[in-house]
Amino acid sequence: MSDKRLIVEGLNIDFAGKRVVHDLSFTLEPGQTLALVGESGSGKSVTARTLIGLTAANAQVSARTLSYGGQDLLSLSERQWRDVRGSQIGFVLQDALVSLDPLRPVGKEILEVLKTHRWGDRRSRRERVLELLHRVGVPEPELRALQRPDQLSGGLRQRALIASALALDPGLVIADEPTTALDATVQAQILGVLQDIKGRGDSLLIISHDLAVVAQLADQVLVLRHGEVVEQGPMEQVLRNPRHPYTRSLLDAVPAEHPRGARLSPGREPEPVAARPESGALLLQARHLGKRYIGPDRQLRQVVDDVSFDLYAGRTLGIVGESGSGKSTVARIALGLLEPDAGSVRFLDQPWAGTGEAAPAEKDRRARRREISVIYQDPLSSFDPRWSVGQILADALDVAGVAPAERDRRITRLLNQVRLPADLASRRPLQLSGGQRQRVAIARAIASNPRVIVCDEPVSALDVSVQAQVLDLLADLQAELGLAYLFISHDLGVIRHVSDEVLVMRQGQVVESAAVEDLFNHPQHDYTRRLLGAVPRLPGAGVTLVVPALEPESAVLLFDESRLWKIAI
Repeated sequence: MSDKRLIVEGLNIDFAGKRVVHDLSFTLEPGQTLALVGESGSGKSVTARTLIGLTAANAQVSARTLSYGGQDLLSLSERQWRDVRGSQIGFVLQDALVSLDPLRPVGKEILEVLKTHRWGDRRSRRERVLELLHRVGVPEPELRALQRPDQLSGGLRQRALIASALALDPGLVIADEPTTALDATVQAQILGVLQDIKGRGDSLLIISHDLAVVAQLADQVLVLRHGEVVEQGPMEQVLRNPRHPYTRSLLDAVPAEHPRGARLSPGREPEPVAARPESGALLLQARHLGKRYIGPDRQLRQVVDDVSFDLYAGRTLGIVGESGSGKSTVARIALGLLEPDAGSVRFLDQPWAGTGEAAPAEKDRRARRREISVIYQDPLSSFDPRWSVGQILADALDVAGVAPAERDRRITRLLNQVRLPADLASRRPLQLSGGQRQRVAIARAIASNPRVIVCDEPVSALDVSVQAQVLDLLADLQAELGLAYLFISHDLGVIRHVSDEVLVMRQGQVVESAAVEDLFNHPQHDYTRRLLGAVPRLPGAGVTLVVPALEPESAVLLFDESRLWKIAI
C-alpha cells in the first residue's frame, strides 16, 4: 500500500435500525494525526472499530468511500482483514485488562502478533518483544514480558497493549484512549511514542477524552455528539477558539482549568460545590508500611517501603505516582485486604492491619468492615453481570445489616443520592453507560454508611464531562456525609481539585508529602517537579514552574505557548 491515505466519506453506522454515526467524513494524510473527541455514546469507538473491520455482526455500515491505501475497506473479507490488521493498521483498544489474554504472559501476547505475520525468526522475535516494551516505557522489560496481565498495574498493561499494536510498524495506528490510566511521566513517554508515528510519516487516529492529550498530538480535531459532527478543524482553532457550545462545555469540564472547589459539571452556571467540611477525627492511620513480593524471576522486590499517613474525617488524601509505585498496594493494605510485611494500620483507633502480635484477625475486623468501602477503577469488572442494579445494591445493604423490609426504600434513596432515577434499579450493568456504572459503584460504596472510602482511579476511564459530574458528586457526598477519601489517581489535575493533602510515591516510597497547594506551587522533590512538568496542557493554559535557585521561594516563571511572558515574585 504505497498510498497510505485514509478516506472516509459519508460513513453511516446503524444498530437494529438506530443510526449511531451520521454521515461522517474526513481524510487522514500520512504524517497527520486526527483526534475524535466527544462524550460516551457519541460514536467515537464504533467508528474506530469500523475502520479496523471489527464492527459487531448486527451492525449495518455504509459509506460513499471507506478506503485505506487505495483499497476499499468495505469489500475486505475476514481473511483479508486478518492480513491488514497489525501489519497495515494497528489498533490500541481501550480496555487493556479485557483486551489482553489473562492466561498468558504479555511477552507472548506481543510475540503472537509477530508470529502471525511471519516476522523474523524465533530469536529476532524475542529481541523485538523486549525492544517494544522498552520503547513504550516498560521498566524491567525482561521481567514484565514474563508476567500475566493480572500481575501488572493498569499502566503497565496499557503499555504492553500499545507495544503489541506497534509491533509491525503499521502505516496507520488507531488508538482508542491510549493514555487512559497512565501517570503523567509515562503518559509523556507514550505521547512521545505516538509522536514518533507522525515523525516516520505514518498516520494516527486518536480517540481520547483527555483534551490536553489531544492538544499535544492532533493536527485536526473532530468533535462528535450523538453520532454527528458538531465541530471540525485544526487543533488550535477547535481547542483555543471553539465555535460550538458543546465543545466549549467539554473544555469547561477540565479540572485543571478551574479553581479548586469550583463545580465542574458542564451546562450549569459556575458555582461552588457544597462547602468542604472541617477536618474531624483521625480515622485511618498508617505507620511505616512495608510490603515485598517475589516476581516470576524469583527475585524479592520491595513494592512498599516505610509509608506513613493520617486520614481525617471530612478530608481527602490524594496519592500519586508512576504505575508500579505502590499506590494500589497501599490502598489494599488500607482496606485490610492485604497484610503488610512491616508497619501497621489503625482504623477507628483500633488495630486494623499489621505484623507481629498486634496484627488483628479477620474476625476482629469484620464488624468494622462496613465503615470502610472502595470505589474501583473499572466498576463493570467488580459487578456480577447477571445482577440488576437493585440486586447489586441490595447485596451491599444486606452486608450492612439492613433489614429486608427496608431495602427497597434504601435502594431508591441511594440512587437518588447519586443522581440516578429509581427505575434504573431494574437494569443490568451492561445496559448502563460508563458514567451510570460509576454512579452505581458510588451508591454501593456508601450503602453501608462508611466513614472512609478508598477511591482507586475512580474517574480515569470516564470522558471529561462525565468525570466532572462524578467529581462534583463525590464532593457533594463528602460535604453531606462527612466522608474521608483516600484518593488514588494518575491525573494530577484531578488530584489537585479533590485533595487536601497529597502523597507522592516512587518505587514504593513517599518522596514528598504536603498540603495540596503547597505541593503544586512549591514542590520540593525533583521527582515531583518532573511529574508536574510532564502534565500535558490545553493550548493557551499558563504553565507555572517553580525555580528553587531564585529568591525568594515564591519566584516562578510563567510560560504560554513556550514563551516566557511573566516572572512573578
